[in-house]
Amino acid sequence: MRPYLLIPVMGVLAACSPQIPDSAAGVGFNTSPEQAAREAALSGETVNGDPLIPASAVSSETLPAGSSQVGIPAQEQGLFTNATTTAAPTTVAATTPASTVAASSATLTAQDIANETQAALTAASQNSGVAPLQASPSNPAPQVLNNPSISDEQDFAAVSSRQSIESDADRIARNKEQYQLVTPTAIPERDSAAQPNIVSYALRTTNPKGVQIYSRAGFNLQAKSQRNCAGFASSDQAQIEFLANGGPERDRKSLDPDGDGYACAWDPAPFRRAVQN
Repeated sequence: MRPYLLIPVMGVLAACSPQIPDSAAGVGFNTSPEQAAREAALSGETVNGDPLIPASAVSSETLPAGSSQVGIPAQEQGLFTNATTTAAPTTVAATTPASTVAASSATLTAQDIANETQAALTAASQNSGVAPLQASPSNPAPQVLNNPSISDEQDFAAVSSRQSIESDADRIARNKEQYQLVTPTAIPERDSAAQPNIVSYALRTTNPKGVQIYSRAGFNLQAKSQRNCAGFASSDQAQIEFLANGGPERDRKSLDPDGDGYACAWDPAPFRRAVQN
């Protein structure tokens, strides 16, 4: 008996349950009414049975002849008359048919084309400052080069037609007058009093970079060295300044914190290799 009593209860529960919507259609598939209304508005027909009013009811701006305009449903006319603030009118850009452009181009005569060409040439000459070349039979013929490609200096007949023995001798004499013989002089000696010579210092020393030879006393020497070395464009300039201020025995500007005798990581190895090679 109990199974038979459960059947009416299940029927009552099924009748009271809410209906599940059909979601198999997906999103955006049932847009045919909106698409039809949009096509009707673009073609100038009615929208939902309401007649369309012309665009002149919204804006007093006149459209050129032959241009299309989109109407607005009559039921929405009150939106523009009863609103406290009126929105700026929106005009629809008119598209000029290609046939109209072709017809207007066909109406140009040969004289009109000539006038436009002359106006363009005049404007170009005013901008560049050079008058355009007028093509006319009365213009002189352009100069034609007799040897536009390969030189004919090795052709005796061609050279003899332009030069003579006297003119060639005169040209050789002019070239001899311009010729100057430079006499080599002795190489100037370096002024040792001007600044220290880092090349001779590199060859005089033997310890590699990083090997301590001299004692350095002070606090925070590495930070001072980095700050002072940043003021030199190269390590060569730092080494010259280091030697000029009493280095390598003295390090007044904290350029050699490790005491190897080389300021700001200057390396004497390239100079030593150059002498060995």
